[in-house]
Amino acid sequence: MRARLQALKSAVPPYVLEQNDVLARASRLFRERRDIERLLPVFTNTGIERRYSCVPITWYDAEHGWRDRTALYIENATALLSQVTQALLAESGLSKDDIDAIVVSSTTGVATPSLDALVVERLGLRRDIRRLPIFGLGCAGGVTGLARAADLALSRPGSRVLFLVVELCALTFRKDDHGKSNIVATALFGDGAAGAIVSTEGDGPAFGPGGEYTWPDSLSIMGWEVEEDGLKAIFSQSIPMLVANDFRSILHGFLARNDLKLRDIDRFACHPGGAKVLDALEDAFELDRGALEESRSVLRDYGNMSAVTALFVLERMAWRQKDQRILMSALGPGFSSVLQVLEG
Repeated sequence: MRARLQALKSAVPPYVLEQNDVLARASRLFRERRDIERLLPVFTNTGIERRYSCVPITWYDAEHGWRDRTALYIENATALLSQVTQALLAESGLSKDDIDAIVVSSTTGVATPSLDALVVERLGLRRDIRRLPIFGLGCAGGVTGLARAADLALSRPGSRVLFLVVELCALTFRKDDHGKSNIVATALFGDGAAGAIVSTEGDGPAFGPGGEYTWPDSLSIMGWEVEEDGLKAIFSQSIPMLVANDFRSILHGFLARNDLKLRDIDRFACHPGGAKVLDALEDAFELDRGALEESRSVLRDYGNMSAVTALFVLERMAWRQKDQRILMSALGPGFSSVLQVLEG
């Protein structure tokens, strides 16, 4: 008996941010930084053409504190997750009363009661539903959260687990922070939500082996710092180098422990942290440059939506296809890597 992926859906908020428009606005907002012209090429080097935001681009001109950001986060996150849930129920032919558990992953805001409770209340899900909110996994939250939903489904065979993930990265923008990490984040991040239904019943692809690895002495590589006016992005320049130097051995160790070889993997659903990270992943997977086509196209069309992005990549694939193995992967704060195999 194995957990299986029964349905997969995604959603984005209404405001479109064209990268050229973001570049022009960032050039003006960060003009006080002396070397801003040297840093602005990051906007064109990302491979991103557009992103989506829960607020219009004019919102970024003003200062915003925790109260404003949190209200927007709760309102928009709940709406997007409710939209994804309704789409999942429609695709799977289930009713809201068929859902036995809900798992929600998000790291770009704080909500208590948590987002899972807000979705339960908004959609009228069952009162005896099991709830699991997950916070702090960052970009790894989509793949890790999906694996946790599969574990929950296995713990009670026949139950149906609703997994949801939402990130509103754009709400973390701080216009008075002229640090390089904030400029890079401004060039990369977008908003989105996705979700899945997982159960031991049905004929969707099965969850195969999964695993995680956390680098030693790496807590400062990626994450958030809490500032008076919001969350401050932490990005180390060493991330692509860490992937290039270490990920291959992590990958092959994972495969060996599960009696798999690289040639046994047919498709790769990788979280596209950025263009340089994708280059390093393609090298680790022994792929030609540009072979992670779905990851690159999702990055181009939506930007980096943190935890959400890996599910967008999977959705873009023929994930229901039989006789194939898909390896999902993501990197997140910790600094950590997560891997999950899906078997058709």
